[in-house]
Amino acid sequence: MIPTDGRHARRRSPWPIALGAGILAVILVAGIMVYTSLNSGERSEFSGAEVATTVPSEPAPKLDKPPALANWPRWGVTHTQYGADTESEHVQDQARGMFGRVPMVQNQHIMGWGVGNPEPSPGQFNFRDLDRRLTFMASSRGVPVITLCCAPDWMKGGKAGRTDWSKNHTVAPEPEHYDDFAELAVKVAKQYPTVKHYMVWNEFKGFWNATTNKWDAKAYTALYNKVYTALKKVNGDIQVGGPYVPIDSSENPLEPSELTGSWGSVDQRALDAIQYWIDNKQGADFIVVDGASMTTDKGNIPDDFGAQAKFGAITSWLRQKSGDLPVWWAEWYVEPENSGWSEQQRTAVQATALMEFAESGVTTALYWNPQQKDKGGCPGCLWEPKVGDEMPMAGLLSGFTKWFPAGVEVTKVRTSDRRVRAIGQERQVVMVNMSGEAVNATVDGRRVTLRPYEIKWAGRGM
Repeated sequence: MIPTDGRHARRRSPWPIALGAGILAVILVAGIMVYTSLNSGERSEFSGAEVATTVPSEPAPKLDKPPALANWPRWGVTHTQYGADTESEHVQDQARGMFGRVPMVQNQHIMGWGVGNPEPSPGQFNFRDLDRRLTFMASSRGVPVITLCCAPDWMKGGKAGRTDWSKNHTVAPEPEHYDDFAELAVKVAKQYPTVKHYMVWNEFKGFWNATTNKWDAKAYTALYNKVYTALKKVNGDIQVGGPYVPIDSSENPLEPSELTGSWGSVDQRALDAIQYWIDNKQGADFIVVDGASMTTDKGNIPDDFGAQAKFGAITSWLRQKSGDLPVWWAEWYVEPENSGWSEQQRTAVQATALMEFAESGVTTALYWNPQQKDKGGCPGCLWEPKVGDEMPMAGLLSGFTKWFPAGVEVTKVRTSDRRVRAIGQERQVVMVNMSGEAVNATVDGRRVTLRPYEIKWAGRGM
């Protein structure tokens, strides 16, 4: 029973955070009955806790090595609450085929988002859920990444052996437990030797200072440095990155920002936190952020497609400030609350975001997979829950993974109609109709007809 919010309430409605009503094992120990049960509910309503019982002692799984690829895939997905690993065999097979046809990056958190508490009590480890997720990732030819978040309750002022999921994503480890968290990271790295890339924490969760009304970058960086140093001692080939700060923007900022555009002004507090981390980190192999194209006060400006330029502008700033560290977007979001978009429009806007990532030189972009538990509408999902049929976003990610991996030279492509945007590489062009009307245009020297919000791929240079 692992309730976890799938995203931030300020940007989009939280996903359901419990897998469903259930009753865990009831164990009689020294005359004391330990039991636990969690009910389904939204994050704001959940107040229960999970009691640790018997800790599994299964050996670490034997995972296939990631596929040998000529280029880093660049594109990928983060597994969330409802992963394919808990679906039927049919859906699992469908998902494996979808992920594996063009191997992409696959990311999983160590606690929450579909997996349980990895260390319910000091020195007592439970990797059962994480083993299952990593096994699925390996079976679908994934290039594995692990996000080191969140932390067991006993590292955050809670009780050992007990997990309060309502606080999982809002509380950071206490400073006296930074070393314990680093040791947990080491345990994870030794459990999964095929994983060579780690992101440290998630969105500065618990590192907001209400007194100063700013991010506590000093505290985060202290935690990061301990984790970075510990992982490098396990294996010098392990790649570690941070700070994974959420970058908000607004049309009418309260304070001046050094980074602005037609898409709005970036919250300077996020940029200051990033700069502190850059100046005080012990080392880093890449820099990680996340954000939405929407402003906090006006949604997407100047429009849904033009707002995606924010991602390119931030990427350029990050590369310049960090000394050209590889830039990772751990999450990105393009759709305002209650947008009413069709799946075609949603995927078209996503295509322009991916174009911004490719053109600005992003090294890795991970799609936050919004899978749901039950059948029915699942906007932006990769497959239909309980069914397995592929949805449009899966094809878009596969196409970009195949044709625009890291290291491939990306070129802008001329179009005769400003409603059509296109980018290319030596052998392929991808174009998108950014309007709700059919468009006839010349793209890369060829006449094409695009349906409303259609994305089209075309060979070139053959």
